[in-house]
Amino acid sequence: MKKFISFIFSIAVLGGICYYGYLHKNFVIRQIDKVQGMYFVFKGDKAYKSGNMREAINFYGKGLKLFPGHYGAWFNLGNIYVAYEDYYSALDAYSNAYKYNPNMMKARMNYGIISTEKFGSFDLAIEQYNKIIETERKLISIPYIYDNKLSTKENKAIAYYNIGVNYRLKSLYTNDNWELSRMFLSKAIEAYKNSLEISPQRYDTLYNLGLAYYLSGDYHDAGKYYCKAIKVSPMSYEAHYNLAVLLRNQKYYKQAYEEIEKASTLISALDKNSAMQLHASIALNDIMRSVYSDNNLKNKLNTAIKNEKEKIKSEYPILNDHGKIGFSEESDNKIKKTFGTCPALDIFDEEY
Repeated sequence: MKKFISFIFSIAVLGGICYYGYLHKNFVIRQIDKVQGMYFVFKGDKAYKSGNMREAINFYGKGLKLFPGHYGAWFNLGNIYVAYEDYYSALDAYSNAYKYNPNMMKARMNYGIISTEKFGSFDLAIEQYNKIIETERKLISIPYIYDNKLSTKENKAIAYYNIGVNYRLKSLYTNDNWELSRMFLSKAIEAYKNSLEISPQRYDTLYNLGLAYYLSGDYHDAGKYYCKAIKVSPMSYEAHYNLAVLLRNQKYYKQAYEEIEKASTLISALDKNSAMQLHASIALNDIMRSVYSDNNLKNKLNTAIKNEKEKIKSEYPILNDHGKIGFSEESDNKIKKTFGTCPALDIFDEEY
C-alpha cells in the first residue's frame, strides 16, 4: 500500500512538473539552454587556460549562443580577439561583457585602451573610464580571503590616469588651435591630479603630469613633477631626459648636463634602442654647444664634468664583459639615492 501511494505521489509530482513546464515552456527552455551554455563555456575556459585559442573561440561561441548573458565568457573572448589583433571583434566582446555586467571594470578598461591605441577614439575611451570612476561597488574585505577595496581604488586611479592620457593626445589634434589645446591639457592635468590623490606614488602619473604642464607652458610645475617622478623611480630614464630638455631650454646648463648624463647612463644600462640613445646624444651635444659659447660657463661645467666622472667611477655603473653598463649589487642603493636626487628642484623653489 505504501509503495502504491509513493508511486501515485511520484506520478503526481512528475505530472505537476510537466504541467508547469507546459505553462512556462519558454522559461524551461531558457534554463535548459543556460545549463548547456554553461557546459560549453566551461569547455571554453579549459581551452583558454591551456592556450588553445581556436578551440576556446569555438566553445565560447556555442556557449554564448545558448547563454548570451555569461559576461566572463565575453571578456575572455575579447582577450582572445586582442591576441589575434581582431580589434573590432574585441570591442564587440568587451561591450557585451559590460552590457551584461555594468560593474565589470576590466572590460570597460580594455575597451577604452583599444579605442585609444587602435582606433584613436579618445572620446569613446574617456566615456568608459568615466563609467569606471562612477561605478559604485560594495567594498568587501575578508582578511586573507577576499578584498576588493584595493582593486577598486586602483582601477579608479588608472581610469583617471587614462583620461589624462586621452586628453593629452586630444591636445595634439587641435590643428594649431592653442586655446582648444590648452583646454584639453587642463583636463589632462586635472585627471592626473585626481589619479595621484588615490595613488600618489605612481611614476607614470607624476611623469605625465610633468609632461602635460610642460606642453601647456608651465615649466615651473613641469620641473617640479619631473623631480617628483625621479624621486619615486630614480632608474627610469624618461623623467631625467625630459627634465634635461626643460633645463636646457631655460638655460640651466649645469643642471641640464647632470640630468642628461643620468638619462644617457640609464639608456645604455637598460640597452634601450639606438634611436633613444641618439636623442640623448643630440641633447647632450646641444647642451655642450650652448655652454661652450660662454667661457665662464665652460670652465664651471668642465669642473662639474670632472667631478661627475669621478663619482661615476666610484659609485655608479661598471662596464661588463660586453661593454654594456651594469650595476654592482653593493653600490645599488647608493646609485638609486644619487639618481633619485634632483638638484634642479631648487630652481623650482618648492619642496617635495
